[in-house]
Amino acid sequence: MKHLTEYRDARRVREVLDEIHRITTRPWRLMEVCGGQTHSIIRHGIDQLLPSGIDMIHGPGCPVCVTPQAIIDQAIAIAAMPDTIMVSFGDMLRVPGSRHDLFQVRAGGGDVRVVYSPLECLKIAQENPTKEVVFFGVGFETTAPANAMAVFQAKQQGIPNFSMLVSHVRVPPVLDALMSAPEVQVQGFLLAGHVCAVMGTWEYPPLVEKFRVPMVVTGFEPLDVTRGIYMAVRQLEQGRAEVENAYERVVVPQGNAPAMAIIEEVFETCDREWRGIGSIPGSGWQLKPAYAPYDAAKRFPLGHVQTIESTLCHAGDVLKGILKPNECPAFGKECTPRRPLGAPMVSSEGACAAYYNFGRFETAPTLTSES
Repeated sequence: MKHLTEYRDARRVREVLDEIHRITTRPWRLMEVCGGQTHSIIRHGIDQLLPSGIDMIHGPGCPVCVTPQAIIDQAIAIAAMPDTIMVSFGDMLRVPGSRHDLFQVRAGGGDVRVVYSPLECLKIAQENPTKEVVFFGVGFETTAPANAMAVFQAKQQGIPNFSMLVSHVRVPPVLDALMSAPEVQVQGFLLAGHVCAVMGTWEYPPLVEKFRVPMVVTGFEPLDVTRGIYMAVRQLEQGRAEVENAYERVVVPQGNAPAMAIIEEVFETCDREWRGIGSIPGSGWQLKPAYAPYDAAKRFPLGHVQTIESTLCHAGDVLKGILKPNECPAFGKECTPRRPLGAPMVSSEGACAAYYNFGRFETAPTLTSES
């Protein structure tokens, strides 16, 4: 399969790994921003094939994981209202709220549906004119264009019973916040290739200049990831800090102009709360005033919704790269995919799910002490 199998070629991956070993002279701490990259690294054991001093830190780039529990509780509250259809991508249904999740609302008789595109919601709304259809619109820059298009078309087509519960986040502000936090020690980033496919790379040079850290646009297949690591390590070893592109077959510096245009048409930047991290200025998108009638947070009364977070879950420290998932005391005990305490154990891009599903139950110090 073109553009897939060649990037899973073990011989070519081994060659890049050999080159990383050849050029590495000291320890480095790199963060892969996206949860999809985390899963590729853990699934293929890439981190275990790197020189012992290179530590891969798992970043906050899982959209489900960083959605604050308060928003999830609001979605659950809306879904439980009569004459309402809550629509979402599949991952969100199992993310635990303070008391239950969307699956449990559906089991109790609520109309909760899964779609593959937010545009499907418009058809659902037209087929159910007496019901309110609400799409749970979360995600990074990757899902923002399609979500923006759904709202845009709802307005163009005059669909009154459609709205969106928006919790969109942006990558550059959270990288700024992480690098400004003294407890976060990262020396280079693998940027999320699909985010840059939409937005390009023009937002990152100011961050490189501010923090003097390499940033390499990286894809998701094993060869993509190892090549991104190689380019980041090469910069560090050479004392450089630049934005480089290891995902040229997809990403161009200027980004996708039509995608950015529809985002600009529908959304405006806002401060956004990140699960386990806190509020980050300018890190989110919300609907512009012209599209306010489609904002579910304004359409539905949600002031009564109270949020109670688990005291056992350390998702915030995992999302900031302070803890590895298997260093959380609840990992694999109180918290499993069947009984998750936090979103990183549920999402298909969550770091905790990656560690659980691929058998990373022991921490590196434990393995070292037993060897």
